[in-house]
Amino acid sequence: MDKQDGGSIRPTKKQKELLAYIEQFIGEHGYSPSYREIMRGLNYTSVATVALHVGNLIKRGHLRKRDNSARSLEVIESTEQAKITTNEVKPSEEKWLVEKVDHAFAQLETLGGELKETSIDHLYVLLGALKVLGLEGAAQSFMPRLTELKQRQEA
Repeated sequence: MDKQDGGSIRPTKKQKELLAYIEQFIGEHGYSPSYREIMRGLNYTSVATVALHVGNLIKRGHLRKRDNSARSLEVIESTEQAKITTNEVKPSEEKWLVEKVDHAFAQLETLGGELKETSIDHLYVLLGALKVLGLEGAAQSFMPRLTELKQRQEA
């Protein structure tokens, strides 16, 4: 059988769907869904089907049910790896990114002779990435240097 690091058996496609539904429901409501809500949400034909799937997920180590009370399902481990859900950058990450872009600029600025167009294009991509990440100010601060390099390339 297929095992994950935690020792639990990997869920099937249907079970992943059920886990994802439960996680999403808990995230939206703050409590787990009832079996009937799961049945309607995933278009199952009976509550017994839901009970069967939930029971298997408990046996496989992906769900936990607290003391036979209603709405007590807990997902033990997330069904997916960490996903990037935002382009928010932490201050420490921002500093690191700006230093990396600055380093790329410094490398081109110290080159003697002709600059390749691909090198300039690379800098445009880096500045575009900063903008996408919400670091518009940082991207703008590099524009005079980029303009200078572009003029040097055209000369």
